[in-house]
Amino acid sequence: MNNIKSLIKSTGLLSVFILSSRIVGFFRDVVFARFFGTNIYAQAFVVAYKLPNMFRDMVGEGATDSAIVPVLSEYRHKKTEEEFWSTARIIFNVMLLTVLILTILGVIFAPSIVRVIVPGFSKDPEKFKIAVLLTRCVFPYIIFLGIVAYSKGVLNSINHFTMPAIAPVALNIVMMIFMIFLCPVIGIMAVVAGIIFGGFIQVALQMPILIKKGLKFDKTFRLIHPVSAKIVKLIIPRILGSALYQASILIDTVLASLSGIVGVGGVAALYYAHKLIHLPIALFAISLSTASLPRLSKEIALKDLDQFKHTIQFSLKIIFTAMAPATIGFMLLSKPIIIILFQRGEFNEYSTLITANSLFFYALGLFAYAGIKILVNAFYAMGDTKTPVKISSVSLILNFVLNLILMWPFKIGGLALATSLAAIYNFFMLYSQLARRAEGLASRELLLYCKKILISSLIMGISIVILKKIFLNTISSDIMSVLKVLIVIGIASTVYLIAGYFTGMEFTRDITVFFKKKINRVKN
Repeated sequence: MNNIKSLIKSTGLLSVFILSSRIVGFFRDVVFARFFGTNIYAQAFVVAYKLPNMFRDMVGEGATDSAIVPVLSEYRHKKTEEEFWSTARIIFNVMLLTVLILTILGVIFAPSIVRVIVPGFSKDPEKFKIAVLLTRCVFPYIIFLGIVAYSKGVLNSINHFTMPAIAPVALNIVMMIFMIFLCPVIGIMAVVAGIIFGGFIQVALQMPILIKKGLKFDKTFRLIHPVSAKIVKLIIPRILGSALYQASILIDTVLASLSGIVGVGGVAALYYAHKLIHLPIALFAISLSTASLPRLSKEIALKDLDQFKHTIQFSLKIIFTAMAPATIGFMLLSKPIIIILFQRGEFNEYSTLITANSLFFYALGLFAYAGIKILVNAFYAMGDTKTPVKISSVSLILNFVLNLILMWPFKIGGLALATSLAAIYNFFMLYSQLARRAEGLASRELLLYCKKILISSLIMGISIVILKKIFLNTISSDIMSVLKVLIVIGIASTVYLIAGYFTGMEFTRDITVFFKKKINRVKN
């Protein structure tokens, strides 16, 4: 029970900081949409920012943590403090050399990268030229991303979660400030400048803490060490697994550039929809997976399989409880949400239509995107790096085939739908394999819990349909429309909690009881 309470506390703390980052990030996207909408500069920037974003998602939110944390945790508990920090310094050297090489290659081969990512841009010389220029300007950001990912891994290994969670807030604030004050003067280059300076600020926030804790640098640039080989052995399959997921997003981008099939503005529409769909994933899945990885690794090391299975089951219940209402909300309120968030300036009604369509279909796979992060960590904790990669490989092929089938009838929404269906396949294959490896994973118990979630979600969905007719007959981007949408979301969320309480969903009961106590205290 103490382990679970500690997990909840760590997850809650991370969620608060991630929520802060996403809120600021949302306003950053609103400002970006205000200046660029889905025009040529928006599409070129999305392409330029694609690879650094993929690198961040692969290394910053997955591979680095799952490789560095277990290795450094072992050194921390079994070696001296001096050996721990000496090892950490060598890992830094390897990471720095890697990102420097990647940056140089990215700048040199930017034209080829753009041709591969968005072949449709080659037909428009101006759009292609802008995309190449922005790609070359943004690529150095990968250097800062690598150092930030390293810092996060080392700090998490010593149970310091706060600053790595705060740092992204700084990036979003810097980008937003640069856009507000410099976009009217230098246009899209203001966004690029904001990214580079924001990356520097992220490093400046974390490195002093590492140095204070014990990290030291010397004149030698050591790369060879037993731990280097161990981390490379661990990190390559993890990067490959993450890369396969990112490749599915990249495939969407490539096909979205084929405007003759999916329509104009598809690249930017997928970008905005993907940003929104990642909000609940970041709040719950990323924070929970970050907090649970050291715990799962420890439970495997101690051969406490019962607690290991309990942690997985508990984590999935939290994920499903949170993702279900988010899925219903995004699907039934996709258009009102896009209107109040983005429809202003260059972001017109057509932009709203294609972005809302993408959001609707992305939402179908929300539980799978989130659940995969928990299940993959469970495999990594068990020392199995091959199974997630194999399943992701099949999922990638499935995603590509579904894209080719669905992009014709559903246009841009078909690409999002294909990604969701492939993610759902990925999740169920991971879960079935894990259930075989960890006997007694209580699949029956989880299924019964999901039935309760399904009933509560259905009731919530009915309430949204009714509330839309009452409040959302006419909707725009003014303050009254924002309030109307918030009212609908608030009432629907309350309906979900109440329905969950009566169906016996433990987490909604805990929340309901918490609010009951607060209300009674106020009355007394």
